[in-house]
Amino acid sequence: MKAVQHFITITKHKILVMQECFQVGLYRQGLLHDMSKYSLAEFIVGCRYYQGTRSPNNAEREDKGYSSAWLHHKGRNKHHYEYWIDYSLKGKHVLAGMKMPVRYVVEMFLDRMAASKVYKGEKYRDSDPLEYYQSGKAGDLMHPETRALLERLLRMLAEYGEEKTYRYIRQKVLRRRRKPAPFFLRRYSG
Repeated sequence: MKAVQHFITITKHKILVMQECFQVGLYRQGLLHDMSKYSLAEFIVGCRYYQGTRSPNNAEREDKGYSSAWLHHKGRNKHHYEYWIDYSLKGKHVLAGMKMPVRYVVEMFLDRMAASKVYKGEKYRDSDPLEYYQSGKAGDLMHPETRALLERLLRMLAEYGEEKTYRYIRQKVLRRRRKPAPFFLRRYSG
């Protein structure tokens, strides 16, 4: 088991998402992001299947046919569209994605960006989160408006970069004026 490496990886990811959330004014979500990854149900599995280049949930899924850690995680974290899947009022017993609150769509976007940064390291480019999204099966059950916003943000990041995308999120998506974060929450750059 690779407990130390897994702890470092999930903590690095959590800190990146926290910094990104602070950039757009989502302080509470930044602080609370992915806390369930430190629970025994998720942490032990993460240690067992740790590889360092991709999510341990994928390795568990390949081994068992499902990921117990992912099932636990998605049911506790509102920034995953899978959290918002419910029975539709249209049709009989049909599962459908419900429209996500905008702040969680933004957190989902930031989560994808941070995951790409962690797993790509120095090779990260702003187009990586979009390319990963396009290569996967994400979105089959995602609400159309949720999907449209997520894809708009991913494309904007790929084309214009972080700063312009953060500004768009603050001003247009969340409709917030930029307020400087308290000094103790600012990104350390030294």
